[in-house]
Amino acid sequence: MEAFRVMVRARTLEDKLANLYKAGGRLVGGVYLGKGQEAYSAALGIQLRWQHDILGPFIRDQAARIAFGEPPLDPMRTYFGSVRGPMRGRDGNVHRGRPKDGLPAMISHIGSMVSLVSGMLFARRMQGRLGDAVGAVTLGEGGTSTGAFHEGVNLAAVEKLPLIIAVTNNQYSYSTSNDRQFACSDLAERAKGYGIQGRNVDGTDLIQCVQAFDEVVRAARSGSGPQLIIGHTLRLTGHGEHDDSSYIPESVKKSPIGRDCMLIAEQQILEHAWMNDKEIAEWKNTCRADVERMVATAMKEPAPDPFKEPWRALSTSELCEGQWTV
Repeated sequence: MEAFRVMVRARTLEDKLANLYKAGGRLVGGVYLGKGQEAYSAALGIQLRWQHDILGPFIRDQAARIAFGEPPLDPMRTYFGSVRGPMRGRDGNVHRGRPKDGLPAMISHIGSMVSLVSGMLFARRMQGRLGDAVGAVTLGEGGTSTGAFHEGVNLAAVEKLPLIIAVTNNQYSYSTSNDRQFACSDLAERAKGYGIQGRNVDGTDLIQCVQAFDEVVRAARSGSGPQLIIGHTLRLTGHGEHDDSSYIPESVKKSPIGRDCMLIAEQQILEHAWMNDKEIAEWKNTCRADVERMVATAMKEPAPDPFKEPWRALSTSELCEGQWTV
């Protein structure tokens, strides 16, 4: 139920972002949506603890960010370039984070977050403050072909770090299909080469996703080392809102992986009588009202003042660790 509520909130927020983008001139930067991947993303996020674990998100992880504990105004403030956002209006769209709380800012070079989160876990261990914390990093299947992915997973495997590598196999790396990305038939099989655990899950099925992530996070916390999990789904939109995804055949869209995880989750919830139609509708209305309030707030907030802003790197302690505030 927690994961479903997160899914609805993420879908509602991103639908609003898509509308604002199409209206023209309202948002800073591009818009990249996780439509069709919310079940997989939310199922991971609800297993993690804010300010205790680490989440290294990628561009389609609004649901995981919400479930992990990202302040609800952060995405809107970042998109509108508000100085009160976590990046202080310096970097648009998805490049936001709160490193002090375990949420590093996303790196566009997909695969690099694996190295980053592995390094953060290793640093905590060397400092003697790792405890039972875990780190999770999310990426698309295309990111598994990068050198940074190999280096990060290899380090995590050798050091037996509590790392969850959650790969969303949405069939296309931008417009490049799987058969042009890798020759192996099962990405989870790559785990054997690193000496770690690997598994597959239907990314359109919320219940399967929650069960799978419950198991892999428990395994990582208990000292079983890195866990590679592949969620099979399809993004139900273009790479970004600037992309019409015309390269995806209708046969793929109509296949089982092309199912909308939101509709599947609603069906599961109704079948188990966890909520009824009225309660689901009320939750959606609540989410819409919340999103509208966040938009209204972010739009009224100021952009950075170039004459007052301390133009130091966001990685400096004054900004990265929240020691300097508006």
